[in-house]
Amino acid sequence: MPAQTGRLVALVAAVAVAAITGGGALAYRQGPQTAQADAAPLSATASQSPSPSASGRSTSIPATTAKPTPTTPPPSKPSGPVKTAIDLKKLPTGRAPQLTYLSGRTIRGGVGEDIKVPGTSDIQDVARLGNSALAVVSQGAGNELLTIDDQGNVTRRTPGVTQIVTTADSAAAAYVGTQQKSTGEELPGAIVYAGRDPMQSPQLVKVPGIWNTKLLSYVGGKVYFDASTTQSGPSSLYEWTPGDAKVAQLKSIPNAMAVSSVGTAGSLTALANQSSCSNLLAVPSGKRLWPTCDYLITGFTPDGSTVIAGPKYQDGYGDGITAALDAKNGALLHEWSGVFRQTIPEDDQHLLLLADTGQETPASIVRCTVSTGACELATPLTKGPLLIGS
Repeated sequence: MPAQTGRLVALVAAVAVAAITGGGALAYRQGPQTAQADAAPLSATASQSPSPSASGRSTSIPATTAKPTPTTPPPSKPSGPVKTAIDLKKLPTGRAPQLTYLSGRTIRGGVGEDIKVPGTSDIQDVARLGNSALAVVSQGAGNELLTIDDQGNVTRRTPGVTQIVTTADSAAAAYVGTQQKSTGEELPGAIVYAGRDPMQSPQLVKVPGIWNTKLLSYVGGKVYFDASTTQSGPSSLYEWTPGDAKVAQLKSIPNAMAVSSVGTAGSLTALANQSSCSNLLAVPSGKRLWPTCDYLITGFTPDGSTVIAGPKYQDGYGDGITAALDAKNGALLHEWSGVFRQTIPEDDQHLLLLADTGQETPASIVRCTVSTGACELATPLTKGPLLIGS
């Protein structure tokens, strides 16, 4: 997984001009099944018992109708959102990730058997597509996409691919390719691919004259990506329906950071002096639903009801915080602090965080529950390659 040292450069380039004008799993997948309140989700045994009330007592109706005289006042509700500092060594162990992930050189999780990525090249991104797997690997000064069948055989190589996104059910995948000089310098233009059958050639569209292409999501039958028309100018959202001969530029959505399944997008609006602001916008109108200068909008849960957010300033090895916001109004639901290289929704209620304590330290994929903030280890702490897939 490449370090995130280049993120600020891209953001500054995108906002320098714009400042005057920013996959997931199916919801039915089960979440964590172990641990304690305020430390990790409820255990399977506890989850089968009657739901506790705010005081922690069972809500079952007692046999008698007599009302006991309260001896102590009821506990007060929390005065504000809960914030949690994650200590990896103290977290309990829960179930393995239900999304695709990479451990070592083996693609695990999701639907299908484990698949090993052949070769020795660095692996940048992975995803499932049917019974096959997709892997972006280093190739010379650039990258290529490997399509790998369930026996571990490479069935297709696609040069220049840098990113993959999948639909929520992993039934379809989109990926984007760019061209580079032999020195690794980017050339203008991009090719966007989309497909459902790994045994068939994907559909594609060539988009000339764009720079800094960033693939965002594949939702509602459309592929969304952000790009700029000049190498250092502001960017905007693009929309492509696979099969169409052209893409649509949505200029009303500048500097797009993420697109949801319910027609909203995070848009970076300002960046200066270790701070940024972003808006939640309606797609395609660009109507502002709410702003935030406390966090940067980076993603959404599959149902679009929760916004995933990072720190308002992003630079360096990893993010110091990850947050969940209410998509209705931007209210903070929970914030976690630590060192996070990725934050991906596992389903509508749970986030997966690729966490460690710094470069060259053991890492784990951590599962956190949005409603409670409780977390657990979804993979053991390891120093080997670890990556959450699309």
